[in-house]
Amino acid sequence: MTTDRREPALNAGERAMLEGWLDYHRRTLAWKCEGLTDEQLRTASVPPSELSLMGLVRHMAEVERGWFRKVLVGDDPGPIYGTQEDPDGEFHLTEVDTWQEAHTTWQEEIEIARRNTAGFGLDDLSRGKSRFSDEPFSLRWIYTHMIEEYARHNGHADLIRERVDGATGY
Repeated sequence: MTTDRREPALNAGERAMLEGWLDYHRRTLAWKCEGLTDEQLRTASVPPSELSLMGLVRHMAEVERGWFRKVLVGDDPGPIYGTQEDPDGEFHLTEVDTWQEAHTTWQEEIEIARRNTAGFGLDDLSRGKSRFSDEPFSLRWIYTHMIEEYARHNGHADLIRERVDGATGY
């Protein structure tokens, strides 16, 4: 599988531009994970950090769920990987955790996010709350935050991938 990464059109409208950059960064994370084994994807290669590529993908599944389900539409299905005892469970991997499961879960959350955002305009306010604020968020703010979240973690993914197998890229 080769991930198709394209930047949004230079003259796209605001919504198409925001959605385009979000999809670009989603695909960038998938691209950083291509061609690796489950063991490599579970490898925390930048000590003392526990970050791994699979952990980042699982984290972004949680983030997609949090912003596009819990905050945007007010649906709270609960965390995917975290527990009360281990709220950062998405980063704590074992040999039984697989890329197949992590990738499938992440893609499912992305598809739910797309469906949920379809019913909102950029200025429409969220129906749910976040752990950061009791104030509602506009869809525009959520898109911008998600682009920032992915971009930051894609920087982490660059470093992790280079340590795992030497691969670099933009």
